[in-house]
Amino acid sequence: MGNKPPPELYYEILHVARDASPQGVRAAYRALARQWHPDKHPPASRPEAEARFKAITQAYEALLDQQESSRAVTRPPAGKDRGGENVVVATSVARAAAARSEKPGPGAVAPRTPAREAEPARTRKSVYSACGSVGGGRRAFTEFSSYVVRKVPPLERRVECTLEELCAGCVKEVRYTRDVVTKKGLITKKEVTQTIRVQPGMRKGATVTVEGAGDERPGCLTGDAVFVVSESKHRRFKRLGDDLVLRARVPLVSALTGWQLSFRLLGGDRFRCAFRDEVICPGYVKVVKGGGMPVAGGEKGARGDLMVKFEVVFPENLTDEQRKGLAEILRGCA
Repeated sequence: MGNKPPPELYYEILHVARDASPQGVRAAYRALARQWHPDKHPPASRPEAEARFKAITQAYEALLDQQESSRAVTRPPAGKDRGGENVVVATSVARAAAARSEKPGPGAVAPRTPAREAEPARTRKSVYSACGSVGGGRRAFTEFSSYVVRKVPPLERRVECTLEELCAGCVKEVRYTRDVVTKKGLITKKEVTQTIRVQPGMRKGATVTVEGAGDERPGCLTGDAVFVVSESKHRRFKRLGDDLVLRARVPLVSALTGWQLSFRLLGGDRFRCAFRDEVICPGYVKVVKGGGMPVAGGEKGARGDLMVKFEVVFPENLTDEQRKGLAEILRGCA
């Protein structure tokens, strides 16, 4: 049984969790058997339906056998058979054979589990065949895997956020159109709305992925919806990573004689910066620690810095008298 499909594929085919109960496995099988019965599909999609139906049946039988075996090893020994094996580890070949002996009708339901009988261990080799033989079972999974392994490429949509929203975090309702497959196997467009949570400090280009919310294709796993964060331009601040940059224009007279700057941070707090005993030189940068953006994924309360870059505005024209006065005043400051 070296070519037996991995157990993970059984759960994926039936769309059940690993801890699903036998009742849950049967319910999943019933629903999928009705959906993928070949008689319910047109000729164009019937080969895919047949492959899926075979694999669904095989996965159902294999999972129930695994669950029965798991329960059997926890029971006290009930006796020995001719091969010296515990009777309680007998397989459900009779049930599997009964399920395979008849072709399920359009309203297929899960096969019933008959009383377990003691059988030699060698008969377990036929358990994993949903098509009457081990090779047939593998062929069913080979055909089915061509559909299961493939996944529809992700559907990307942009989420426009302001700098304030990226600073505080926000919830966005995004409307978009995705492809869905109808019961007849046709592809149609459907408009949906997805709620996206943008975490504080997320940067431009960061993504929020919602699994299974993308496009559908016949025979493929549903694609994911990937929402890409986009940052709208701010009228005052510019973002550099986790830092913020604010450019302040200072008249020359204020840069020389004193100046006070007041503005609101993205969080709403007002920041004041006064220059009384110092001269603001062109290109001067004042760093405000912790005045920047939250660090996404960092320690709680971690933030970048705010850098205030001053641009000294020089007068465009001076009279001769102004030039002479400035020269006398500034001559001793060289």
